[in-house]
Amino acid sequence: MTQAMGGTGTIRRMVGAVTVAVAATALLGGCGPADGADGTANAPATPATSPKDALLATVPQGTEGAFRFTGRDASSTLSGRVDPAAKAFEMVTLMPADSDGVTTKLSFLVIDDELWLKAKFTGRPGLPKFPDKWMKLDRSRLKDAASAPSYDGADLGNAGPLIQAATSVQEQAPGRYAGVIDVTEGEAAKALEDGEAAALGEAGRQVPFTAVVGPDRHLTSLTLKMPAAGKRKAYDYVVSYVDYGTAPKITRPGGSTATKAPAAAYDLLNG
Repeated sequence: MTQAMGGTGTIRRMVGAVTVAVAATALLGGCGPADGADGTANAPATPATSPKDALLATVPQGTEGAFRFTGRDASSTLSGRVDPAAKAFEMVTLMPADSDGVTTKLSFLVIDDELWLKAKFTGRPGLPKFPDKWMKLDRSRLKDAASAPSYDGADLGNAGPLIQAATSVQEQAPGRYAGVIDVTEGEAAKALEDGEAAALGEAGRQVPFTAVVGPDRHLTSLTLKMPAAGKRKAYDYVVSYVDYGTAPKITRPGGSTATKAPAAAYDLLNG
């Protein structure tokens, strides 16, 4: 099975660019895992199905209805909803305070080809301020429109590409899996921050993981124990998918909840 890369990779890169832009703005202005386990599967994979294939089959495919997700990597936390029927997702990303004390919160809403943004920066005077509304963006005004968030599959946490790169998978108990993933190449490497796979070197070929599958045979959580690399400490890469088919559907914002994005929003995103 192959799984298209989710929105987290492009959003992570955009958040990184925004963080750099905000830091520059502040300087110029004189100021810059949930495991989610709600049960385990009741039956093991059939003998004809390998543990890896059985686990891949539980990754969100877009037929499960709307659901919620959370994620965490070395530098940010993510949360939101996915509504495959509407080709939509809502994602909130939080970046902890950087060396200048600036905290970043960006929210993206994607419905088909439409894109909205919320942005909030705290920690120092002189930071950009935006309305607490969904700001509708014109993709043609984005310098790198190809990197802007877009809906390209229900698996926003990129569990599919990561599991696909597993070199060893065992089902240790009904609905509970463990194994080793090689994150150094291909789509698995793209799920990480830019340059992280290369920095891991050989350690990146033997990354331990665990996964939990619910009784409905849907993936509930995936956790990678990422080793230290350079100045980066070891951390847990965590993806959680819950509330399959029961999460609220995503609708277009309107009225007092939405506005057109001001020029400052494009300046921020375009660096």
